[in-house]
Amino acid sequence: MSRTRASAKAAGARFEQAVADYLAREVDDRIERRVKHGANDRGDISGVRMMTGERVVLECKDYGGVYHVGEWLNEAETERGNDDAAVGVVVAKRRGKSDAGESVVFMTLKAFARLVGGLD
Repeated sequence: MSRTRASAKAAGARFEQAVADYLAREVDDRIERRVKHGANDRGDISGVRMMTGERVVLECKDYGGVYHVGEWLNEAETERGNDDAAVGVVVAKRRGKSDAGESVVFMTLKAFARLVGGLD
């Protein structure tokens, strides 16, 4: 069975919800899946914050274990700007892993430095 646009969207929505649920359980119960904003999208998950209180944008991707890191980082950066957030990251589902906690996170080194408190 081939993947249709509808099945891909459904998989993406399930993964976004799984990531939001995981982070709400492990980090802060105010974290939740964000309503889409079309061209001015502000990321897939809301309520994620740095220790300093600044917002972090999460862009979630479920591409069956195929990674388009550069393209996705550009998308996360655009959405970070739309949300006026400090950091944008990509959370990608790993092939064969159903636990959202086993997902991978992609970010630039600049974003990582800001996340751990090295840049303003």
